[in-house]
Amino acid sequence: MKSLHLNMYKKISYIAAVMVVLTGMTVKAQVTTQSPYSKFGVGNIKGMLLPQFRAMGGISTGVYKPSDYYSNVNMQNPASYPGIDLTTVDVGMSFGLTNLKSGSTSESSFNSTLSHLVLGIPVNKHSAMSFGVVPYSELGYQFTNTATLTGTGANPSSQNVNYIYSGEGGLTKAYIGYGYRFGHLNLGVNAEYLFGNLLQSRSTELVTPTDEVDNSINSRMQNKNSVGGISFSYGMQYDIPLNSKTSIILGYSGSSASTVNSTKSYIVTQYTKTSTGDENTAIDSLISTENGKTNLKMPLIHNFGFSIQKKNKWMVGADYRMGKWSKFSIDGVNQGLQDTYGFSVGSQITPDINSIGSYFNRVDYRVGFQYDKTYIQLNNQDIKQMAVTFGFGFPMARAATTLAIYKINFTTELGRRGTTSNGLLQENYVNFHLGFTLNEKWFRKFKFD
Repeated sequence: MKSLHLNMYKKISYIAAVMVVLTGMTVKAQVTTQSPYSKFGVGNIKGMLLPQFRAMGGISTGVYKPSDYYSNVNMQNPASYPGIDLTTVDVGMSFGLTNLKSGSTSESSFNSTLSHLVLGIPVNKHSAMSFGVVPYSELGYQFTNTATLTGTGANPSSQNVNYIYSGEGGLTKAYIGYGYRFGHLNLGVNAEYLFGNLLQSRSTELVTPTDEVDNSINSRMQNKNSVGGISFSYGMQYDIPLNSKTSIILGYSGSSASTVNSTKSYIVTQYTKTSTGDENTAIDSLISTENGKTNLKMPLIHNFGFSIQKKNKWMVGADYRMGKWSKFSIDGVNQGLQDTYGFSVGSQITPDINSIGSYFNRVDYRVGFQYDKTYIQLNNQDIKQMAVTFGFGFPMARAATTLAIYKINFTTELGRRGTTSNGLLQENYVNFHLGFTLNEKWFRKFKFD
């Protein structure tokens, strides 16, 4: 028995160490996404979803436990946690291609990042807990607007100037949650710590003709918000059995409106450039604000959903979501965002989870669609986003010496954000999500003859 406890302790210590490392990497990592629309608010919202849920268009609110053989962690609705009856570890990464199109011009970029590490642990036959680290938003862009300044008085000549906008960073959530099952009713809650950096700047550079020496003094204004604060999310699900295998699950989840602390800095620098276009060391810096205390007022979020499922066979479902982002403010200043809404539909089918003769009959096949009106409005036009999703859950061979069950979940998102009409920008993206899931019964009692 002592050996068993020592083995469990080693596993938990290992997972805790990995989480600390991943958290540190998340804090220091530079988000490489290239999306001008991430300039607004807190960036592009990612959602607390594992690859297996993203493959179904992001449905999650009404998803409880599709299979008796595997456990998944559904952080989006903590009411689903009682469905975790095996210790579950899920770690993954994301990478994608983005094409930006405006008029006749286009530009492509590639980005990749570690995405998540989550754990689910059953507490007893009625409840379970989960904790982990997941991305919340991504901020990353750089674009230039060119304008012409016309002189007055004794110097009427005009001067071209480049306004260069850039941003990087993003927010991450570390959470711990608990869910309990009362008959057919599930209730759950997450305590979440939102943290990260949002760094944005605007540079003003005078354009010097190529046949002249560039002696221009350029300037840059830089804003930085270092975020760190607590918020809460909650959920409920109700299971309506249709027969011994099939049921309808109704779900709700939400995030409370919360005030998250932040430290802000505002710096203005002046600099010159070399003949090759590189920047020289700043010749002057003016710190207007450094380590100033402020806050972000996060919005109230509602999610409604349902699923119809035949255990170990198939599942279909839909979600509807809405957020009061018009209430979002930084340092008491409303950021002019719009309220959001969106929906997802998706399904999963496993032809024969117990198949011996065909491996592909044991694979999970997933497909979905999602649509969102984002919180951005430009030129009196709402910026909308939509994507077609599909993916697979590949079961791995059970290890001969343990009771562990492994699965690889792979998801593809083909999406579009924005439009080229009305002088706007369209983003076409292909995102790939890869997750590795381990199910094992760590805490089990042994009987001896």
